[in-house]
Amino acid sequence: MTPIITIANLSKTYASGHAALKRVDLDVREGEIFALLGPNGAGKTTLISIICGIVTPSTGTVTVGGHDILAAPRAARRLIGLVPQELTADAFETVWATVSFSRGLFGLKPDPAHIERVLRDLSLWEKRDAKIMTLSGGMKRRVLIAKALSHEPRILFLDEPTAGVDVALRQDMWRLVRRLREQGVTVILTTHYIEEAEEMADRVGVIAKGEIVLVEEKAELMRKLGRKELTLLLHDPLPALPAALAGHPLALSADGTVLTYTYDAKAERTGITGLLTDLAASGIRFRDLQTRQSSLEDIFVDLVKDRA
Repeated sequence: MTPIITIANLSKTYASGHAALKRVDLDVREGEIFALLGPNGAGKTTLISIICGIVTPSTGTVTVGGHDILAAPRAARRLIGLVPQELTADAFETVWATVSFSRGLFGLKPDPAHIERVLRDLSLWEKRDAKIMTLSGGMKRRVLIAKALSHEPRILFLDEPTAGVDVALRQDMWRLVRRLREQGVTVILTTHYIEEAEEMADRVGVIAKGEIVLVEEKAELMRKLGRKELTLLLHDPLPALPAALAGHPLALSADGTVLTYTYDAKAERTGITGLLTDLAASGIRFRDLQTRQSSLEDIFVDLVKDRA
């Protein structure tokens, strides 16, 4: 797939000496949902701010739709819609007025039909004449998304879009993001809710201490790094692991009643079969078994912990 955003050797060091980004290289493909994960202070917002022309990089280049963000900032910014973390809007304006004004900032002619579609998609149509100050926090966040979509961008940045919103609104936003992707819009999502990335993303990037730790297809990432566990609830407690089971990656609980077999995607399928065969040969019976596969959150925590 063709990259719509290309980042090369990007660094940002502030006057205080803090290096927020360190030699970041990244391509974002056109039409994908890309989730950027990282702990607080990892550099997510700085990276987005540079791409959107809000912060000037110290070194490196960024192109958006073929436009260099420093050489052609207007052309690059025209392609981008940004939904920031903060709830910022003119409190005394109506929903319709503030969204329409945002479109005008990009030099576009009024398009009431487009503004109506956006407001309806975000369940804001009934609130179009309400002043921003009268809206709930969730509705204000919807307005921010409507403002970002007012000029029909090809790229949408969602910086922690569902922080502090209820489950219903979060699911509405997920549905909207999928519809935008179907229309060819590239969506870059930063989030602390890793289930969002697991639910929606095509690819996942992990950033820690200003550096990109990895970029991977979500399914491939979970296949390669996701661990699986088989838990056996034993019929009779074991005082210790028998020597016959020493070749298996097993852990015995303190009370001797639970055996946990941990394996990854690279483990051969015959591993479990061999384990069950050796259990039977050793006269060990179990009354129940459970399986568990690590989530994207487990993988993320391990990656960040390793980098720290």
